[in-house]
Amino acid sequence: MTAQLRVCLLATALFLTTLLPAGARALEIQSVTSPGGITGWLVEDHDNPILTMTFSFNGGEAAEPVGKEGLARLLSATLDEGAGDMDSTAFQKALADDSISISFNSGLDRFSGKLVTLTETRERAVDLLHTALTAPRFDEEPVGRMKASIQASLRRSLADPRSKASRAWWAANFPDHAYGRSHDGTLESVAGLGPDDLLAFKTRIMSRDGLLVTAVGDIDPATFGTLIDRVFGDLPETGDVTPVPSAKPAIPGETLVIAEQIPQSIVAFGQHGMSRDDPDYYAASLLNEVLAGGFGSRLTEEIREKRGLVYGVYAYLLPLDHAPLIRGGLATQNARVAESIALVRQEWQRLSEAGPTEAEVSDARAHLLGTFALGLTDSDGVARILLSMRESDLGIDYLDRRDALYDAVTLDDLKRVAAELYDADALSVVVVGQPKGVEGTVTLPGG
Repeated sequence: MTAQLRVCLLATALFLTTLLPAGARALEIQSVTSPGGITGWLVEDHDNPILTMTFSFNGGEAAEPVGKEGLARLLSATLDEGAGDMDSTAFQKALADDSISISFNSGLDRFSGKLVTLTETRERAVDLLHTALTAPRFDEEPVGRMKASIQASLRRSLADPRSKASRAWWAANFPDHAYGRSHDGTLESVAGLGPDDLLAFKTRIMSRDGLLVTAVGDIDPATFGTLIDRVFGDLPETGDVTPVPSAKPAIPGETLVIAEQIPQSIVAFGQHGMSRDDPDYYAASLLNEVLAGGFGSRLTEEIREKRGLVYGVYAYLLPLDHAPLIRGGLATQNARVAESIALVRQEWQRLSEAGPTEAEVSDARAHLLGTFALGLTDSDGVARILLSMRESDLGIDYLDRRDALYDAVTLDDLKRVAAELYDADALSVVVVGQPKGVEGTVTLPGG
């Protein structure tokens, strides 16, 4: 089979998979233990000759050494830039020739990866992924090229008001914590990174004890178990990830203003949130949908629809491992910033004091259940959700229980959780721009 035909077949398989409606395929999740003792979750799907495997390791950007910010991102960009006896060009050609996709991504708490391959080229894909994980080259040319790319992205973000507001919010709220450091690195920290740093960090975080694996596609359990060992079996048993302490936002209720001559201000806000393993998380998820779930939500209705102050306003639950948060933001004319922030606090407080209505809860529940089902209509979405289930320790039967968990939340539950969780006085706000009527109450650490 030619490489061009493989590309066509892979694209066709992906397209056909996406046509399947939610619920059309029964998702039977199997727990598979490899001969070497590594557990993976598998959804068999033999309708198309394709396999999608996702995996992650404990230890992401928060595990970077001080002064080495950007290391996890650079690692994600260089693992597939040459491995074993293949330099960058040869490795990328091997992937392209067999229509194999290998990708990596760094998050705050975990470092993840994904493999997509046709059944016909699965053996070659397994070998390439194993080599990338166990024998990356980190040659000077690709490392330098990826550093330059990251630095170019950083220069753009440093000039972007939204990025400035986000960076400032994290730095101000977590001044002495790993979450407060630049998640993408700084120009200086990235410039100082080298192959030795990459190899040391890879060795620290890529271990079997911190590994989670899931797969969806054309493979049986026994073959999947063997594949797991072939890819990950040579990794160290244990890693050396520096523990990250728990923390809460350091400036609750405070406002930080960063002056910049732009026609509208960018606002970032947030407060302490709820852990994913909290039994009340499903109530919190419904409440966030009522407050900020898009069109029809309270923030959108009050700030955009009724007053036309913003194009969009958002808020979301961010259940980080060591600092669960509620984060949000908006952008508006400099003259309307104070009014917009006041409305956010008003709706925050109104939800806390009175909770949602029955109609709001019904709409929120229908939206959450419906949109989640849409994520189960293709192998990529299923694999992503499976990995998220494992990372959040939701249990292998979570998909069977999820609707019932949301249905079990009562209006009294929602009113109680709203009163406990939402605190308008705890919202910390960062504004970048020339906001009229908004005065800063704190400055950035060292600023």
